[in-house]
Amino acid sequence: MRNLIKALLRSIASILFRVRINGSLPEEKSRLLIVANHESFLDGLLLGLFLPLDPVFVVHTGVVRNPAFRLLLALVDYLAVDPTSPMAMKKVIRLIEGGRPVVIFPEGRITTTGSLMKTYDGPAFVAAKTGATILPVRIDGAARTYFSRLAAHVPRKLFPRISLSILPTTRIPMPDAATARLRRRKAGEAMRRLMQEMIFATRPEQTLFGALLDAADIHGVNRRQIEDLKQIEYSYRDLIKMALALGRLVAKESQPGERVGLLLPNLAPTLGLIFGLAAHRRTAAMLNYTAGVDGMQAACTAAQVHTIITSRAFVEQAKLGDKLAALQGVHLRYLEDLRDTMSFGDKLWLMLWALPFPRTALPAGSPEDAAVVMFTSGSEGKPKGVVLSHRALLANIAQIRAVVDFSTDDKILNALPLFHSFGLTAGGLLPVLTGAKVFLYPSPLHYRVIPELAYDRNCTVLLGTSTFLSNYAKFAHPYDFYRLRYVIAGAEKLATPVRDLWFEKFGIRIFEGYGATETAPVLAVNTPMAFRSGTVGQFLPGLQHQLVPVPGIPKGGMLHVKGPNLMSGYLRFEQPGVLQPPASPAGEGWYETGDVVEIDEDGFVKIVGRVKRFAKVAGEMVSLEAVEKLAAVASPGAAHAASTQPDPARGETILLFTTDRQLAREQLQSAARDSGWPEIAVPRRIIPVEALPLLGTGKIDYVTLKQWAEKA
Repeated sequence: MRNLIKALLRSIASILFRVRINGSLPEEKSRLLIVANHESFLDGLLLGLFLPLDPVFVVHTGVVRNPAFRLLLALVDYLAVDPTSPMAMKKVIRLIEGGRPVVIFPEGRITTTGSLMKTYDGPAFVAAKTGATILPVRIDGAARTYFSRLAAHVPRKLFPRISLSILPTTRIPMPDAATARLRRRKAGEAMRRLMQEMIFATRPEQTLFGALLDAADIHGVNRRQIEDLKQIEYSYRDLIKMALALGRLVAKESQPGERVGLLLPNLAPTLGLIFGLAAHRRTAAMLNYTAGVDGMQAACTAAQVHTIITSRAFVEQAKLGDKLAALQGVHLRYLEDLRDTMSFGDKLWLMLWALPFPRTALPAGSPEDAAVVMFTSGSEGKPKGVVLSHRALLANIAQIRAVVDFSTDDKILNALPLFHSFGLTAGGLLPVLTGAKVFLYPSPLHYRVIPELAYDRNCTVLLGTSTFLSNYAKFAHPYDFYRLRYVIAGAEKLATPVRDLWFEKFGIRIFEGYGATETAPVLAVNTPMAFRSGTVGQFLPGLQHQLVPVPGIPKGGMLHVKGPNLMSGYLRFEQPGVLQPPASPAGEGWYETGDVVEIDEDGFVKIVGRVKRFAKVAGEMVSLEAVEKLAAVASPGAAHAASTQPDPARGETILLFTTDRQLAREQLQSAARDSGWPEIAVPRRIIPVEALPLLGTGKIDYVTLKQWAEKA
């Protein structure tokens, strides 16, 4: 009778939810532990109906008390346990050792964020203790049913499509640690990473525009998603309409596969154009309008940009007229003029065909097509074009989502420019494609305005660099950031005084991350579930890494990475338009970051410094970043940057540029002795300046600083 009822329910569920099974079960089924994410009350039923096994389900004791669930549990074998009780896991161990497959939800509860939540150590310790074969199963779609525990305002469907993805099996070896408690914790960490890898590995392969349409289907086309300085809230429908219309107008001015320059501020139409160009098989080349004439000309030359889309209002307000007039070999097209070229036929196409049927109105692209070209900051030379495919951008978004629980209740305040990879991926594409709202602000330099905006717009996530966050904290009221639950720092090293100031003034812990434009950009980030001060967190799922020793640097090594978020290649000024795949001594498909890092036994990454930012003083390698940290200890309230100049006697001499006019070498020597820095890290010369040279992204302009050092 039980088998008959299960067959009937399986047929009904197949029709109503169009359940799709991806992957297959392993041949070896002894000592099998099946782990799955927990999206809804349907999860156990779905696994019981569609997995061709007869497992024992480990359920929470609270579930068994409910009469309705007891009725459903009669269809399967189950064991009721309290996941917080170590003794309860002994029963599970006996089941697995007895040969029965066991299904367990490591989260122990249904997600309330739509993302992976805390995983308990118990299931992981069971897997390590028994040597069980772990079979990860990803449930996707059940959170959009009325059986989930998401907030009431989250859009739901009566019968959404549900998929069950069966991944390759793995094992968690018993960790090597001094105590049972520590072994249990380390096994739990391994299970958390396994679950994150599972979430990431089951991401769909699609294009940016396809991902936008999927997000609109999930969250509703009328959901108001984007707000900018015009104080207009744009819905998914508005964004799709902008993408289709603006993309079509620019497509008339360009050829398929052409790189089209975008010189626009953080506004909703800028995002619309990025999606629209991608949908029409063009590539958005994100030009840095703070780079000066030489920087923009080098970028246009490297990427062979012949057409630049900009706005008269923006050019006038940002005083870019003279810079644009000096550019050679490019044609400027203004949005104000483009709108006037929209014909009656274009409007008919948009209203009668493209908007109602966006998936068929345009030819489908490939995830491997170039989506955007970003440009390196030029902090160490001429800007290089970094070609990022749809695959790379969407993979990085999926990696971030696997470790950070962004939800539809979040609102991201993004003042980082969209021509910056951190600003584009984390502050532009991620919120739009995950259902989190975003407020786009055109400049990160308005230090008094941004804290007020965070307060007025009830923002819960703030992105910034260490420099910007330091200034926001100085000018903010202690209550301005009362709603923030994530402050994420990237693009440069987070200064310890900035971290301390935020914690003291606002009670907020800054989550430092690390990445590179070439990796779309995030490689590692601290999270509430995996945080270690002084590090940039753990590597994101799906990444491989190698450390290559660097002569003269005793600890750590040069970081080389490989993963689906890696760029397609470089476009260089010296060989315009020629795509040069990433090259690394580690092999094909690897990227050499140029950063020296240390990785501890728990996988947390500590940045030692860039190889190019080491000085060779009297035969010893000295990190200039360490010199800057030393200066920050001696004078926490000022800004500091180190550079070098040739020294015939010692090889190189370290110079410290500082905004603290009272800083003396004696203070640095005292700080070095107190903090354990070697005497050689104390700079020979201290040069007071009014302000350090900055790039538009907030990073220190080390090219200009090097010129200052040579003239000093």
